[in-house]
Amino acid sequence: MQFRTQIPISKSNCQIDYNSKIVSIGSCFAENIGDKFEYFKFQNTVNPFGIIFNPVSIEKIVRRVVEKDYYTGKDVFFANGRWHCFEVHSELSSSDKESFIEKLNQLIEHVFIAISQSTHIIVTYGTSWVYREKEYSEIVANCHKLPQKQFDKELLSVEVNQNSIRSTIDMVHQLNPDASLVFTVSPVRHIKDGFVENQISKAQLITALHSSISGFPSSSYFPSYEIMMDELRDYRFYAEDMLHPNQTAIDYIWKLFAEAHFSTETFSVMTLVENIQKAINHRPFDENGAEHQKFLSNLQDKIKKIQEKVPHIRF
Repeated sequence: MQFRTQIPISKSNCQIDYNSKIVSIGSCFAENIGDKFEYFKFQNTVNPFGIIFNPVSIEKIVRRVVEKDYYTGKDVFFANGRWHCFEVHSELSSSDKESFIEKLNQLIEHVFIAISQSTHIIVTYGTSWVYREKEYSEIVANCHKLPQKQFDKELLSVEVNQNSIRSTIDMVHQLNPDASLVFTVSPVRHIKDGFVENQISKAQLITALHSSISGFPSSSYFPSYEIMMDELRDYRFYAEDMLHPNQTAIDYIWKLFAEAHFSTETFSVMTLVENIQKAINHRPFDENGAEHQKFLSNLQDKIKKIQEKVPHIRF
């Protein structure tokens, strides 16, 4: 595959290996990267509160976790037959109020432990455009398909983005001083905001990020958005909606991310994991045949050997 340019990506100080414990949070592209970590059997927690796009909402959820500010009845509301919370994705919404609140508070406990034990936090910001709920004048992470008249739309300034990013870094380090943070801007274009408006939004994020992390040696920036906009700017690298990167683009961005953050030894384990994953997905002509039984026996030997090397790996 040939590309017109090559964005220089230096080896990161935030090296990731199979002993690393990773928490990935943010936009839907965070889940694309999180899925890659899952496939290659890294220790990874992906978007436990669902997809969250903007820096203010990510800061809010991190603060909830770090301060163990548990949810109560005042933090949820009922609409369209389900209980929702403006701070989390609608995939978590529930028909039962008490179980919903309990689930959210269990997530606080789970993510508190995950961040406390993590070696790396990967944060993906999607947009500077936000919706503010009028009655409480609060920026929401998700509107849950409520009428648009209940919200005001606004663009977060560079300064507001900076403050949220720095606050997020500070809170993570308050809980886990040794954690490294890797920030990136999602390559997904938010065209519903408008073509020019999307560019302004991304520019606000990129400017704020570079300014915010410059004083933090444990924080780094990975150019997902820049790779998509420059090296992969042809529409053949987009999904059918012409907004999201397709699998080829995701694979390429992951490749560059891995080259920046993984050691040679980590790559060697990834190759073994991928070979096993492909073998597991193999469909035999005869499941009961001697050849397939030998294949399964060899596969179990490979799994045993890799588990001796990396005990946490499970297939």
